[in-house]
Amino acid sequence: MSNRCTYSNTHIRRYWIISVVSFLVFAGIAAVVMSEQEYGFDSFVTELVRGFEQPAVTDIAMGLTFIGSKGPIIIICIFICALLYVFSLKREITFFLTVILGSALLNILLKTLFRRNRPDVKRLVEAIGYSFPSGHAMAAFSLYGILIYLLWKHVKTLSLKALIFIVFGAMILGIGLSRIYLGVHYPSDVLGGFFASCSWLMLSIGIYEYLGSRSV
Repeated sequence: MSNRCTYSNTHIRRYWIISVVSFLVFAGIAAVVMSEQEYGFDSFVTELVRGFEQPAVTDIAMGLTFIGSKGPIIIICIFICALLYVFSLKREITFFLTVILGSALLNILLKTLFRRNRPDVKRLVEAIGYSFPSGHAMAAFSLYGILIYLLWKHVKTLSLKALIFIVFGAMILGIGLSRIYLGVHYPSDVLGGFFASCSWLMLSIGIYEYLGSRSV
C-alpha cells in the first residue's frame, strides 16, 4: 500500500510539473507576443504552411477548423457525456466538463487580457474576436487531450493506446495548423493556445487524481 501511495504521489506530481512548465512556456510566448518581436517566426511558419495552398488542402483545412469550432465541439461533448453516463462514470463527467468549460473560460480571459489583433493577410475564412491565444487550439487540445487521458486509463492494449494517441494527437495538430493555413491566426497564437491548454489540462488531471487517491 505504501509503494502504491508513493507511486500515486509521484505520478500526480508529474502532471503538476508539466502544468508549471507549460505555463512558463506560455508566459514566454506571451511576453514575446506583447513585445512584438515574434513576427520573424510567425512570418516564416505562416509562409511555410500557406505554401501548401491548393483547393484540396483548403477543403481539408476548412473541415478541420469546422470540427474545432463551437458547434461541433458542443455536439461532441454532449455525446461524450452521454457515453460516460451510460457507463456510470459520473465522476468522469464532472471532470470532463470542468476541463472543457474551464479551457473555454480561460481562453476568453486570455484573449481579453492580451487583445491581439488577427493577422492582416488574405484570409480564406472569416473570423472575429482577438487572436491570442487561439480558441480552436485550446479547445482541440483540451477536448482531445482529455479523451486521450480517459481512454488511456480504460484501454489495456498498447497498440490501441498508441492508435488513440496518434489519431487524437493528429486532430490537435491538424486543427491548429488549419487556423494558420486559413490566415486567421499567427503560429504563436496556436502555440500559445496549446501550452495554455496543456497547463490547464495537466493541472486538472493532477487535481482529479489527487482527489481520487484521497477517496480510496
